[in-house]
This record gives sequence, C-alpha cells and structure tokens, in this order.
Amino acid sequence: MPLLNKVRTAASGGFGGDTAHHSLTRLRSALTLFFALDGFLFAGWVVRIPAVKQQTGASAGDLGLALLGVSAGAVVTMTLTGRLCRRFGSHAVTVATAVLLSLSVALPALTRSPLALGLVLLVFGAAYGGINVAMNSAAVDLVAALRRPVMPSFHAAFSLGGMLGAGIGGLLAGSLSPTAHLLGLTVVGLALTAAAGPVLLRHTAPGRPESLPTRDAGNQRDAGRRSASGKPSRAARRTVLVFGVIALCTAYGEGALADWGALHLEQDLGAHPGVAAAGYSVFALTMTAGRLSGTLLLERLGQTRTLVAGGATAAAGMLLGALAPTVWATLLGFAVTGLGLANIFPVAVARAGAIAGPDGVATASTLGYGGMLLGPPSIGFLADWFSLPVALTTVAVLAAGAAAMGYWARNAGTRTAS
Repeated sequence: MPLLNKVRTAASGGFGGDTAHHSLTRLRSALTLFFALDGFLFAGWVVRIPAVKQQTGASAGDLGLALLGVSAGAVVTMTLTGRLCRRFGSHAVTVATAVLLSLSVALPALTRSPLALGLVLLVFGAAYGGINVAMNSAAVDLVAALRRPVMPSFHAAFSLGGMLGAGIGGLLAGSLSPTAHLLGLTVVGLALTAAAGPVLLRHTAPGRPESLPTRDAGNQRDAGRRSASGKPSRAARRTVLVFGVIALCTAYGEGALADWGALHLEQDLGAHPGVAAAGYSVFALTMTAGRLSGTLLLERLGQTRTLVAGGATAAAGMLLGALAPTVWATLLGFAVTGLGLANIFPVAVARAGAIAGPDGVATASTLGYGGMLLGPPSIGFLADWFSLPVALTTVAVLAAGAAAMGYWARNAGTRTAS
C-alpha cells in the first residue's frame, strides 16, 4: 500500500509529503479539465440541434424521438460504468469515455435522416453517461485523499465548460456549418484528452484514509460498512438510494428551469423575449457561483447543513420565481434557486460514492439524470392540468424534500477503506 502511505504522509505534512501533495494537485487539475471538457462538448452539441434538425429533415416529433437516444444511451451506460471502474479503474475509464465522447460528438452532423441521428446519439449518450460516472468516481476518491470537500469545484468546472461551449457555439453558428463546428469540437476534445489523460493513467486512484474528519457526526457508523463479501450492506444501499433521490430532486429543478423558465417569463409575465431568455442564464450563473464557493461552504457548514440550507434556499427561491407577479422578482427567484441547488447534486454524489464507491456514484448519477429527464415533461403535464406557475412550484416542493432527506441521512456512514 505505498500510495496510501504517501497520501497519509502528505496529509500530515511528514517526510515525502511534498511529492504526494504535488501528485494529488496534478490529479485534481487533470480531473477538473475533464469535468470542464464534458460540459463544453455537451453544450457545443446542444446549440447545433436546430441546424442538425434542419439537415436531417426531422419533424419535431422525429427530433424528440432521436434525442431520446442520448437519454437511453446515458442511462444504460451509467448502470454499467460502476462495474467497469471497479475492474479497470476510474481513471482509465474516464480517459476512454472522454475519447469516445470527443469522437461521437461529430457524428450527428454526418447524419441525413432522423433514424441515423437517433442511432449515433445512442453512442454519444453512452459516452456522456460513462464519463459522468467515471470522473465522479475518480473525484470521490480524490476528495477523500485530499481531506477537503472540493467536490463542488469539479461541478463548477462542468458548469463553466458548458457556458463556454454554449457561448462559442452561439458565436460560430452563423459562420460555421454543423459539420465543421462539431468536427472542431472533436479535435479540441481529443487534444485536451491527450494533454490531461496521461496524468490520470500514470496515477492509480488515491487510497482512502481510514478515518476522515468531518463536521457531520456519525459519518462512520454502520450504515456505510461493507459486508464480508466486499459489497455494500443493505443499509448502505438504502442510503445510496436516498442520496440518489436527493440528486434527482436537484436535477428535476435544473431541467425544469432550462426548458420552462423562459416561457414562464414571456407567457405569464409578458417579458420581452430577450429578458425571458436571460432567465436560465441568471439561474446558471448563480449555480456556477455557488459551486465555486462550495468548498468553503462545506468546510464551514459541513455536508448536512449544506444540503439542508441549499434545499431550503432553493425552495424559497422557486416559490418566488414561480408565483411572483413581476419579471424582476421572478428573475431574483431564479437566481436564489440556482444558489440553493448549486451544491446539492455534488454533495449527494460524493456521499453516495463515499458509501458504495463507483456503484454508489452510478446509482446517484443515474437517478439524478433521470430527474433531469423527468422535470420538463412533468412540468408540461402539470401546466396543462393547472397552470405553468403552479407546475413550477413542484421544483420548490422537491427542493424542500431534498432538504428533509439530507437531514434524515445526516448520520449516514461512509465506506471504510479495504
């Protein structure tokens, strides 16, 4: 166990600590780049969906079915990636799926029919789901080795990468064809993977310290202990599901605001289309800012208080955003919602991974991704039955539920080192 010993020495500042600390710093930088690359490539594809729709001659219904390929590929792969991480290591799987994601992002622009588009999006979705589980699994191990709650910083990199990818894609949309743009994304993705990949491949995942100090009392209790067979106990699996549902509640709100926030501002409040379009941007900006400050927040409050405070803040913000009678009050509500939701998903995934390793990350990520898929259609159905403002209050209800579940799981155990 030489690497584990180095990590412990580095944490205590003993002999050899500088070398181990430098190694962990390089791992953190490389892993941060992969999170940013994931957001960058996905956003770059999203902004070219209208052009690809026109190119393939797809109707709105055809496009909707084709886009289900991304979801189907992601969900299926997420359930399998945990096993791949256990067998080959999360670092190797992260690099492999980054290569696949970079290559597959160019495929939609090469299609000429809705059927072909749906098939290539299955591949793209598989790569997207795989890299999300693998890099989150690697991040969970690195967070434990660093003894600092830096998980939100990785997700902030994802958000920043997504904003950069969407911004550049919007600027290039008028001058570059979808083929040239998405092929350019492939080149960028492969180049960045070639730069950061060797760092991950040269270093195995850092070992977990046997005991990690935490502000949340009871984190080492039996709920997280592993059975003699090496698999998480039944109590641990139940706890992982709780954190997965917490991730679902967060992603539900993100998906709902992405698809319905602008429509609410324009349709219900009479906002100018430009102001309405800013609704999700405000939400995304405050979410990114919240994640950038997430490490400091976690160090001061601990995981449980961060979950509870975040859920309560998001619930209050979304009630304001859904029911406020003016545009600017609604925008303020969206901003507060972004701040509240910012760190719930990273903390939920980190806690699930600490309890059950890659399988825990896979479970929480799959449920979270399911929430993002569930949000928009659920809001649509409820808007038909009641109204859009009433439908958007479900985001507040689920955020409050996430806060309650976070408090209930405050004594959930963490996975002990083998």
